[in-house]
Amino acid sequence: MKIDLTDTTSSKVNKALVQARRAIGTPAVGMVLTLVIVTDEENAYDALKAANDASREHPSRKLVVIKRPSRSPRDRAKARLDAEVRVGAAAGTGETVVLRLYGEVINHAQSVVLPLLLPDAPTVLWWPVHGPVNPAKDPLGTLGQRRVTDTYAAEQPIHELMARSANYTPGDTDLSWARITPWRSMLAAALDQLPTEVTSVEVEGEEFNPSCELLAMWLADRLHVPVKRSLSAGPGLTAVRMETKDGPIVLDRADGSLATLCMKGQPDRAVALKRRDTAELLAEELRRLDPDDTYASALKFGVDRLGDTAERAEPQASGPSDSVGSSDSSGPSDGKPAAERSASTAAKKSAPAKKAASK
Repeated sequence: MKIDLTDTTSSKVNKALVQARRAIGTPAVGMVLTLVIVTDEENAYDALKAANDASREHPSRKLVVIKRPSRSPRDRAKARLDAEVRVGAAAGTGETVVLRLYGEVINHAQSVVLPLLLPDAPTVLWWPVHGPVNPAKDPLGTLGQRRVTDTYAAEQPIHELMARSANYTPGDTDLSWARITPWRSMLAAALDQLPTEVTSVEVEGEEFNPSCELLAMWLADRLHVPVKRSLSAGPGLTAVRMETKDGPIVLDRADGSLATLCMKGQPDRAVALKRRDTAELLAEELRRLDPDDTYASALKFGVDRLGDTAERAEPQASGPSDSVGSSDSSGPSDGKPAAERSASTAAKKSAPAKKAASK
């Protein structure tokens, strides 16, 4: 069921939700959280589709906040709220309210959203694109226990990672981190099977993909060894090679779906390591609402090693890669870290190409 409201208020939206539930015969509310999606009109459809798919695992009230800047001064002076209330099959599992804000009300989005939050239930904020520099200080971000961004959607992902590190607040997380969960699980399991000392690591992947940098940061943080970041044509992460005292451990995924795990003394094994869609990533992030200390530690460690890329000359795409976590990684060198190269090249990638790649 769908109810359209024009020039409305939060109170009228709440009444429409009750009316819609009664009309379809489901007055009971069985939702576990409120998911607030802050996006633009262009990306609203994809974001809501992903949220509806994720709601099969996490029944929720989804509030889609779309800020519609007005072009003329006359329109900007007029505050208006339009809403779509969706209940039933059109809303996935739970309820959906699409809020379109115009004029001065754009600057007070939190006042519109606050009355619509489920009582006694956690609130999660998600910015599919254009996440704030400091999510915890954002007016809408202050409403949530968990704040989800996507560094991959930024024009300069490495600069975005730096901002995430500088402004990290417990409860912040990123879909670029969720994309490497299967990789982290597989690498940890490999080391459990072959307990040995790791001496160095190489992470291979696309140049402009922040998940590659985050994986390198995590390995450097946990293993305390040099981690070399090398480039490949993708898709996404393509390989991790760990040198140990008992021989190399290699996890190679060339096609974006099936990987091969190679370890000394064991036969090569095929491992399902497909690139997951946004709905799966979002569902993973909604499983936990406590702070992710591992993400915080890796983020701060890695970005500290990367240094201030903004002050350095634009690197050449063909330059050699450096290491993350090595004793001399913060010093100048002839070659630039791949993370630094990605900061200068990410903006050159087209938006459609960036949306197509994921982990």
